[in-house]
Amino acid sequence: MGDVIVVGGGIVGLTTAVRLQERGARVTVFTADPPERLVSTVAAAVWYPTHTDADPRVLRWAATTYEEFRRQAADGVPGVLLRRTRMFQRQAADGLPWWAEAAGDVQAVDAPAPYVRELRFVAPLAETATYLDWLGERLVAGGGQVVRRRVESLDALFAEAPVVVNAAGLAAGALCGDPTVLPVRGQVVLVANPGLDVSVRDEDDPEGITYVHPRSRDVVLGGTFEPGRADLDPDPAARAGILRRAVALVPELAVAPVLGERIGLRPARQGGPRVEAERRDGGLLVHAYGHAGAGMTLSWGSADEVCDLVHAGR
Repeated sequence: MGDVIVVGGGIVGLTTAVRLQERGARVTVFTADPPERLVSTVAAAVWYPTHTDADPRVLRWAATTYEEFRRQAADGVPGVLLRRTRMFQRQAADGLPWWAEAAGDVQAVDAPAPYVRELRFVAPLAETATYLDWLGERLVAGGGQVVRRRVESLDALFAEAPVVVNAAGLAAGALCGDPTVLPVRGQVVLVANPGLDVSVRDEDDPEGITYVHPRSRDVVLGGTFEPGRADLDPDPAARAGILRRAVALVPELAVAPVLGERIGLRPARQGGPRVEAERRDGGLLVHAYGHAGAGMTLSWGSADEVCDLVHAGR
């Protein structure tokens, strides 16, 4: 595949870089920020296509990613866990949701008021601080590079490689002149894990999306979904609401000490993710951005599509 530069060191960028390397490319990743400052590190990173419209491509990416994370969990990849999941729904629905066929065995059972039913399935979870390190180490072990560098122009990179992948998250829109990219602010609270190993979520809570995702040492409680809000200042009212809703959903959390909170900006795009190629004067530019809060959920499937686009465009 030759030389490829991937712009962006989050989960979409690093996953894409690893997949390109597996397909024979010599890959360099440029990332403006260290891992601890990336929204991927803040994310709960549990497989679920949240706030993502039904789309055949998205369904394919989600299914591919689900299977890849199941394999990685079985292989003991650092930071990858599987969690039994209980998803409560407050609104009646005919049949299973559009994403269910990507998630293996999804069962619907009756649930007590105020819920209508409960969906049960197994969801992969990535402890992203650990998992991003593993992706980076895997890339470097295969001969790739991760370089701290802020990119101001995608076209200028063609002097260094014939293929450039734009996986720069929120910065991707400015780099390619896409005004549909917008931040979606998310706030989560971290508490000590009192022994939980089941994820629970209530997407329809009128006070805000509510989820409880136990990791190996802590539990991620969420959350907020605020399109267009770009500040990173903690919101005490949001924090109190998250804790109140989480304890109501999982009472065992009432005694869990609070460890901290995190705020991040999901890289969303009106119309959904953009994964497509365009020929520029200097070379081939492939876009892979706009995954919003589903970056982990779509990462490996999106990466496969990028590889196909690079192969077809060479």
